[in-house]
Amino acid sequence: MPPDDKLSWFLTAAERGNPRTVIDQDHPGEQAWSTGNRVRPLVHGETYFAELFERVEATREGDLIYFTDWQGDADERLTGEPGSEVVEVLGRADERGVDVRGLVWRSHSEALGFSSGENRRLGKALQDRGAEALLDMRVRMGGSHHQKMVVIRHRDDPTRDVAYVGGIDLCHSRRDNVEHRGDPQALELAEEYGPTPPWHDIQAAISGPAVRDVETVFRERWQDPTPLSRSPINLLADRVRRLDRSPDPLPAQQPAPPKVEGGTHAVQLLRTYPDLRLDRDYDFAHGGERSVARGYSKTIANARRLVYVEDQYLWGTRIGDVFTKALRENEDLHVIVVVPIHPDKEGFSRTAQLLGRRRAMLEMLAVAPRRVAVYGIENHAGTPVYVHAKTCIVDDTWATIGSDNFNRRSWTHDSELSAAVIDLADDASFARDLRLTLAAEHLDRDDVADCADPATMFAAYARAAADLDRWHAAGQVGDRPAGRLRRLEPPQIGLISRALAAVPYRVLHDPDGRPRQLRGSDRF
Repeated sequence: MPPDDKLSWFLTAAERGNPRTVIDQDHPGEQAWSTGNRVRPLVHGETYFAELFERVEATREGDLIYFTDWQGDADERLTGEPGSEVVEVLGRADERGVDVRGLVWRSHSEALGFSSGENRRLGKALQDRGAEALLDMRVRMGGSHHQKMVVIRHRDDPTRDVAYVGGIDLCHSRRDNVEHRGDPQALELAEEYGPTPPWHDIQAAISGPAVRDVETVFRERWQDPTPLSRSPINLLADRVRRLDRSPDPLPAQQPAPPKVEGGTHAVQLLRTYPDLRLDRDYDFAHGGERSVARGYSKTIANARRLVYVEDQYLWGTRIGDVFTKALRENEDLHVIVVVPIHPDKEGFSRTAQLLGRRRAMLEMLAVAPRRVAVYGIENHAGTPVYVHAKTCIVDDTWATIGSDNFNRRSWTHDSELSAAVIDLADDASFARDLRLTLAAEHLDRDDVADCADPATMFAAYARAAADLDRWHAAGQVGDRPAGRLRRLEPPQIGLISRALAAVPYRVLHDPDGRPRQLRGSDRF
């Protein structure tokens, strides 16, 4: 496919639907992406944390580190060794003269199962070390800041600049590897995941001009004049704890890093910001931004052969609609989805989440029962792996790595950030290479030549899952088959349970953050 045809899959600046943002102002015309980049997928938290540790440790006076976090643990060890704790690594950088700034979601109460205490402790610990890490609650009711990014820029050598975008927070449970035995510093999940829940995740490491675009995302949030929290209770608590609530001015933004030699990756940043309404709205996104939803909708409409998704969620009819339209119009199109076998919570919350999954799966399977397959994964001990990755690969042309999930909440209600990547080289494909890397892990083999063609990958996943499912059904007699895939069917939920879960699903788990005139429609 010629480069211009590939780039037509990206949103234009107008299609982003946010005339107030400055993220595209340095791009020519209607271009809403940068070229000359190199993007490396860092699969697994252990891989990402090890590189992040080295990159932060290498910063010097005059450099800058900006980060955002949905959940943060000050004591999470990036390498597993003493001294590699998040607060120590970032604190040492600030003490060396690095400009360290962070926006950490303030979070809802721990009594509701959230991480307000840990997030507050991270912010306070960094502030005590001299870094400016602020608690940000500029969200809709029940919403969150879900973006996970780190930007590192070097005063004296911009060729070393790097930005990390994806699904991995600086917190417990993320430092897992390909064996999926879990992070020793673990969070408690549902009982099925055991004491150290296995965790599958991805972060993108970006070098080149797109680093400045990621930095702009941080700057827009940091410089937004809306108070970090409007709650008088939070104001009083912050005063008692002597927490900083006032973002200091940022230094002037430097020009974009130079294009990477041999860099063939075009990168477009896709975001979600909700409609906060009236005087509470973001200065840089009045009415919100839904370029995540628009980007996926445009690209999946172009799909002809394979849409491959790894995601924490797959919820709702609106999300199912994006796939069903493409499946109806293209008889050769296949869809593979990898999600957690079980939700991370137990109790009634689980029923609501499974209701969302059921709705999306039933819609897709009704249209193309032989061309849609949904899988979970387990480790070699048979423990389910919690899939927290958020990646989508379409026809080996367009790929995303980010924080957003396939649900209405991520597409309209919370803040999200994803990097969409198109490889402009004739003889290479970032998207294909990422797809085959993930296939090698899930199939437990280095040789995945039979997956090079999207149609044969669909069959290879189906065979591997069927073999493992039969082994489990037969009582696990004999050698365990290769592979980690388990086939998932639409969850079975009784009529009464579905009725009881419908309102909490719609209001609490998968709310709509669009302006009122768009709700109930297919428009984003």
